[in-house]
Amino acid sequence: MSEAVTIHPLISPWGRFGLYSYFIDAPEPAIVDTGITTSPAEGMLPALEAIGRRIEDVEWILLTHGHIDHMGGAHALWELTGRRAKVVIHEADAHLLRSRREHVALYEQVRQQYLHDPEGVAKQTAAAEHAISGEMEADVLLTGGETLSLGGGVTVSVHPVPGHTPGSVAYVVDGQDDVFVGDAVQIHGAANFFPGYEDPVAYRASLEYLRDEVSPRRLFLGHPYRGADGEPYGVELDRDAAARALQESLDIEARVAAAARAAFDAGLAGTDSPYSPFERAAAEFGYAGDPALDPSPFFTTMHGYRRLFAAGR
Repeated sequence: MSEAVTIHPLISPWGRFGLYSYFIDAPEPAIVDTGITTSPAEGMLPALEAIGRRIEDVEWILLTHGHIDHMGGAHALWELTGRRAKVVIHEADAHLLRSRREHVALYEQVRQQYLHDPEGVAKQTAAAEHAISGEMEADVLLTGGETLSLGGGVTVSVHPVPGHTPGSVAYVVDGQDDVFVGDAVQIHGAANFFPGYEDPVAYRASLEYLRDEVSPRRLFLGHPYRGADGEPYGVELDRDAAARALQESLDIEARVAAAARAAFDAGLAGTDSPYSPFERAAAEFGYAGDPALDPSPFFTTMHGYRRLFAAGR
């Protein structure tokens, strides 16, 4: 890399916490993650104007994963660039960029079987229509290990970090070790104070990989995730804070796994508890949040352990 590039956070309003995207001020400028439909126009455009940059000059749209609050604004941002920017996502999450319906299907396959909300599918369908600016194909489908050139000797390497979703990736600005992970590092969770991931084994392995191999100099998170004390870490972490966040994420995963194992071994049976059939896991972990409050990670994470233990692992 010829010289260091500056990273600018781009914050957009959304629900109980803001959505965080990042502008990599390279010769071929890039934005990491896009928020929802309104984020490019209401958050990114004025933030870029404030630092003397133009949204139409953005040449790369780098998506860390396929959840609505990270890729929902991709089509709108692409439009604002004059349809010039290259949209990048891992192939395992690309179906979520192609189709709003895939987000509803993901809800049906997991959370709906525990929430039993007769209006759940309609709510998810409306949310996808509202928050996803358009269905589209990516210009670049990642498998992991790629190096993207942002001009002037600036390169970004792609590291698969599955777990939160199958296609979660970390983007590393080579030479300065700035690392963008989206939601791959959950610590104690964000607004709902519970970590969310689909695949517990992959999630833990990805955390260990980020800690031991990538070793970020600066770590950029998708939300202000909280520590065990309830205080948010912030979204831009220096080396020491990044190391703490990764280790605390591992420690918390171990506690969640132990609580889930206790519930599974005791036998999962339906009850009147809002945490059913995982009320023992919630009690063991000390979780007292609302598992129906969207976006809620509780049932997604518990379902991942249920599949794991049912497979004899």
